[in-house]
Amino acid sequence: MPRIIMALMLREMATTYGRSAGGYLWAILEPILGIALLSVIFSLTLARPGLGTNFPLFYASGLLPFLMFNDISGKVASAIRFSRPFLAYPSVTFVDILIARILLNALTHTAIMAIVLTSIVTIYQLPVVFDLSAIFKTLLCVTILATGVGTLNCYLSTAFPVWERIWSILTRPLFLMSGIFFLYGMMPPQAQNILWYNPLIHCIGMMRQGMYPTYQGDYLSPGYVIGVSVVLFVLGLMLLERNYKRLLER
Repeated sequence: MPRIIMALMLREMATTYGRSAGGYLWAILEPILGIALLSVIFSLTLARPGLGTNFPLFYASGLLPFLMFNDISGKVASAIRFSRPFLAYPSVTFVDILIARILLNALTHTAIMAIVLTSIVTIYQLPVVFDLSAIFKTLLCVTILATGVGTLNCYLSTAFPVWERIWSILTRPLFLMSGIFFLYGMMPPQAQNILWYNPLIHCIGMMRQGMYPTYQGDYLSPGYVIGVSVVLFVLGLMLLERNYKRLLER
């Protein structure tokens, strides 16, 4: 199994990044350009960010976990379609394919996050000390959440191709509803009561706890994130186990 997973990871690295002109460079440039654009826009309208005094660092704390979730869940959702030919081999299962995509993309985004945050701290000479244990907990929660959502969507988008488009429409507001721009405590109470049930807002809050020692985040509930993730993952895994051979014939 480890050899199969490694082979699948190497194959995806070659097909996903090897064919583009910039390769992994584009994966790094995407969050950097996004953070730079947000910083310029909001620095013109706001006197200071929600936490600290540095706009790029504040938006990196929200944008990086969001991009990580979005990418991993999307890659897991398309895992069977991406590696359909390999499932013809008896030694390769859909679980191997899921694990390979999760590991590769989680490691990629962890490296991207380290590069972006280190660059911001170095360029702006910020006297910050990150809580690495809190950041690691955030990365773990984001990966687990993306795995749960992606596994369920893997079945739904393979069984019902229209679901991919529906999901894309349903999740567009997540960029505004996950606390990337504003802190949870700055939102109206009515909005807080609704947005608390968005697991991503907890993940981004945990990330900011690891980057800003003074940030309390009393609303945060890692248990809620893990609970939602496990339920979605188990449901998706059960549906795939029962139906993935039939899905391959579609």
